[in-house]
Amino acid sequence: MVGFIKLPITLKAEINLVLVAVTGLGLVTRLWGIHFPKAVVFDEVYYGQFVSLYMKQVFFIDDSGPPLGHMILALGAYLGGFDGNFQWNRIGAEYSSNVPVWSLRVMPALMGALSVPLGYQLVVELGYSHLTALVASLLLLMENSLIVQARFMLLESVLVFFLLLAVFSYLKFHNASSSSTPGPSSAWAWLILCGVACAGAVGVKYTGLFTYLLLLSIAGVHTWQIIGDRRLPSVGVLGQVTGRALALVLLPVCLYLGIFYAHLTLLYRSGPHDQIMSSAFQASLEGGLSRITQGQPLEVAYGSQVTLRNVLSKPLPCWLHSHKTNYPIRYENGRGSSHQQQVTCYPFKDINNWWIVKDPGKQELVVSSPPRPVRHGDTVQLLHGMTSRLLNTHDVAAPMSPHSQEVSCYIDFNISMPAQNLWRVEIVNRESEREIWKTILSEVRLVHVNTTAVL
Repeated sequence: MVGFIKLPITLKAEINLVLVAVTGLGLVTRLWGIHFPKAVVFDEVYYGQFVSLYMKQVFFIDDSGPPLGHMILALGAYLGGFDGNFQWNRIGAEYSSNVPVWSLRVMPALMGALSVPLGYQLVVELGYSHLTALVASLLLLMENSLIVQARFMLLESVLVFFLLLAVFSYLKFHNASSSSTPGPSSAWAWLILCGVACAGAVGVKYTGLFTYLLLLSIAGVHTWQIIGDRRLPSVGVLGQVTGRALALVLLPVCLYLGIFYAHLTLLYRSGPHDQIMSSAFQASLEGGLSRITQGQPLEVAYGSQVTLRNVLSKPLPCWLHSHKTNYPIRYENGRGSSHQQQVTCYPFKDINNWWIVKDPGKQELVVSSPPRPVRHGDTVQLLHGMTSRLLNTHDVAAPMSPHSQEVSCYIDFNISMPAQNLWRVEIVNRESEREIWKTILSEVRLVHVNTTAVL
């Protein structure tokens, strides 16, 4: 075996010195002195909050976009040993000694620097000369806005990197393959990289979706041309179509979902944003609702203390809530009210959100032994925990929506307005007609016995 090896063993490599030069210049212009200024700059005050939450593994949802960009920023912070302890409250605030400024800014800087050689390679793949590619890369290199965005903890340079990588990878695939013959395995590797980059672009900001749709349109035209090429065997055409669909559709979708899976796996502690999620999800977070529900029975019984969350309210879900304030006797528009205790839907966790499920035929307000579970179709009363008044409604117009009935907690003013505080429990997602009301899992509708109005 050794005899077949010819000595000396040599390795030949071709190095594009121009490409190396623009890469080096990109690294210098983006990385040099990024620790200055040692203060919060522009949107660092916004993204820094999410980085701190990642470091503390506290759950959050950023409604402005997907989490991949925040995860990339957090990776740099993690490698720099950041503990997440910093108050991101104003632009210009000086970073404390525990904040590794260079590490917080290094990931955008690296991706901004690599965008320069990507621009060079992309122009070459488009069929232009290396001189044209050099000019294009120098324009990227010296563009002031790109330099500034890459030198701070922002997401624009990360997005640009994934967009350029996606377009460049697809061009490499297209140029390496042709309609007459299947492309080599290296070409399919470029197409897979394109799918990964597309998922990365959309995972950083939703604006990356436009470039992804553009590449899908171009790939669709190229695929249609392959389907119409009679020189190719049917099996080859099927392989081309299947491979492109897997790499450009299925792979990005799976990776995009995987980004959210990683996000939810990393952030397992309760935080300020978990209230917009379902109760079942909140119960899975450490230190939040799970701290209350731990060791509690899974079934609601007479005497149970519960909070009732309306999942249909907009823009945020809210909890059934009451407090020691009555409706005004007369509203500004002249309409009258019952002057009973106010009941609202409150979008925050509060002690006034707690209610006791009471058996109308008994006075006990504690769970009996053994517990008597509440079932679908049972009639109950709901006693407000802090004011000890029963949930009530009657034929009086509601303050905000006069076409609906007012909901209140009943106060006996010794006038001709009797209490109407009986509610029938209907479990919407029941599996049987005598389904037991389960905590967190059951979707419950409360129907007023006297008026058949639904809460």
